Amino acid sequence: MGSKWRKAKLALSKNLCVYVPRTREDSPPPGQSTERLSDVALLSPGNWDMATSQPMTPTPSSHGLRLSRSSSRSSKQTCSICLTKMKEGGGHAIFTAECSHSFHFQCIASNVKHGNQICPVCRAKWKEVPMQGPILDPLPGRTSINPAGWPQNDALMTVVRRLPPPRRDFNRRHIVPLLQTPEPSVFNDDESLDHQAAVAEKISFSDNVTDDSSFRTIEIKTYPEVSAVSRTKSYDNFTVLVHLKAGAIVRGPNLTRSHASLSHPSQTPRAPVDLVTVLDISGSMAGTKLALLKRAMGFVIQNLGSNDRLSVIAFSSTARRLFALRRMSDVGRQQALQAVNSLVASGGTNIAEGLKKGAKVMEERREKNPVASIILLSDGQDTYTVNGIGGNLPQPNYKLLLPLSIHNGDSTGFQIPVHAFGFGADHDSSSMHSISEISGGTFSFIETETVIQDAFAQCIGGLLSVVVQELQVGVECMHPSLLLGSVKAGSYPSRVIDNGRAGFIDVGDLYAEEERDFLVSINVPVESSRSETPLLKVRCVYKDPLTKEMETMESDVLRIERPELAGKEVVSIEVDRQCNRLQAAEAMAQARATAEQGDLATAVSILENFRLALSSTVSAKSHDRLCIALDAELKEIQERMASRHVYEVSGRAYILSGLSSHSWQRATARGDSTDGSSLVQSYQTPLMTEMLHQSQASLLSCPSTQRLIQPLWLLNSQLSPR
Repeated sequence: MGSKWRKAKLALSKNLCVYVPRTREDSPPPGQSTERLSDVALLSPGNWDMATSQPMTPTPSSHGLRLSRSSSRSSKQTCSICLTKMKEGGGHAIFTAECSHSFHFQCIASNVKHGNQICPVCRAKWKEVPMQGPILDPLPGRTSINPAGWPQNDALMTVVRRLPPPRRDFNRRHIVPLLQTPEPSVFNDDESLDHQAAVAEKISFSDNVTDDSSFRTIEIKTYPEVSAVSRTKSYDNFTVLVHLKAGAIVRGPNLTRSHASLSHPSQTPRAPVDLVTVLDISGSMAGTKLALLKRAMGFVIQNLGSNDRLSVIAFSSTARRLFALRRMSDVGRQQALQAVNSLVASGGTNIAEGLKKGAKVMEERREKNPVASIILLSDGQDTYTVNGIGGNLPQPNYKLLLPLSIHNGDSTGFQIPVHAFGFGADHDSSSMHSISEISGGTFSFIETETVIQDAFAQCIGGLLSVVVQELQVGVECMHPSLLLGSVKAGSYPSRVIDNGRAGFIDVGDLYAEEERDFLVSINVPVESSRSETPLLKVRCVYKDPLTKEMETMESDVLRIERPELAGKEVVSIEVDRQCNRLQAAEAMAQARATAEQGDLATAVSILENFRLALSSTVSAKSHDRLCIALDAELKEIQERMASRHVYEVSGRAYILSGLSSHSWQRATARGDSTDGSSLVQSYQTPLMTEMLHQSQASLLSCPSTQRLIQPLWLLNSQLSPR
């Protein structure tokens, strides 16, 4: 009889989404652990496939919920606050009060938060009310609260992982909340680096390089506009392409790429990262947005290695550091998941305060990992510094949003890059793009919440694979009559010195297998007697992030043939392709400036005219993949300029994200996808692609996530301007 009652209770608890108190009959068999697993690991994606497909509801207290008398009745009830149906498994927790009336947990928790402890239906006064607050490790036999309102066993975020023993205050006999500790005035409490592990990685790196004699950190190639020029002919603007490609992450001697990609990030020798995420939790992030952001952060946390350190800043009207910069060991991961899972959306949008606190973490850390970066995500506009309390300027000065410490230096290289993610139709894409450009980071446009995790995955796929730092590229003229005319390097700082005899480009960091292309313009003089003319030599000076040593690499001298008789000049497809890329970016910038003035028709014609010119180029006629992607991107922009409304909602952000990608030659998320027919794929590195595929696989393997995002896909397809 006892076992039947226990089974009935379990069935009822799953079907009705309620907490059933434990009895003696529920005790585990002898020898089985009685330690309860905490809901704080809800965000951990490592074992999402272990999650059950039937959701359960978190309880605000151990006694605050009661069994509904009828499952059919409860499923047909209407929440008296939001007036929508309450249905099991619909993505919303249900709270049943002691007076037997039920409400959506988030609705009633918000109601109670403002001091109302009376039932909205029968006016009965409650003794126990639902509260939203930081997740705590529960006492044995009690249930913890999920502040996001997500079902406790929902497969969207569930993973069963054992937490370290909770910290207890034995004088007060309750658990000390991790996130309620006061914030220090100085953020010098970062967790110490594991120096022994760093030394071991250096040794492993050196051994691997010794084993592979063909290993090169940077590959340098140069391409002339044409390979041969008649001796009697001269050029005023002869174009040379400088192509760089960073080396791959050094794998173990017996570890192929396919095996290495499946291993934990910390198992491959690479430069560890200090990462600060600055997350918008204003009121507009409530609901699905915040839940998917938490899942995306769970993915990031699980893919950081034990030598990487993470700190999370949450901002709304104000900003708060959730936890100090700490290593993502097993304990660190669990505490990070706990902190992220405690987030609740409310308040305004103070981006400047969030970035200020993020910069403070970076500035005041006692120790530093080789790679440092800030990730910023916001779905709104700053209403405090630029457009609100602190400003009301006719032309917003977006530099006010960034502390000076993370500005991009003019001559000393990059400080702390901010990779900004503008989210949804209401974010300020101009400010987010400016933040990324000023700091040396990228701007990604996340059109729908369904791709937050993919966008983060692509970004960290790069950050976790830095193989070159402080890269400076020097170009030197080798013929006495040659002079540099211009250096086209996008957003990378460049300069011509020595009266035009040399030039430099400050590139900064390169991810594994990342490529950079720069166009240099020179003059080619008439050659009286020699059969060839030496043009340029390229030198790269950079720091190895693992050994901390400065390295130098040089290219061979680039030469062109000088025959006596003029033959047919064969244009280099490599050079033509990169000329098309830069001209496409210029057309996009011009179209955007015209659109901002309200002339969408002219903006569309600018793009259409360049598409026609593009189709007649040598590389386009040879069906070059980059040119095909450029044409598709320009067409997409034209469609997003169909009306003023469409441009305001998505066109501006799409163009700015594209300009960011082109100017830095680095992959960004754009629109509703991180791959597809856009130019994004042209800048993706293999490790970015691997991380992106890992993210997509985790989403596809989760039925609950599919139920959540499928309606969003349908909605977006209906609203798409195409």
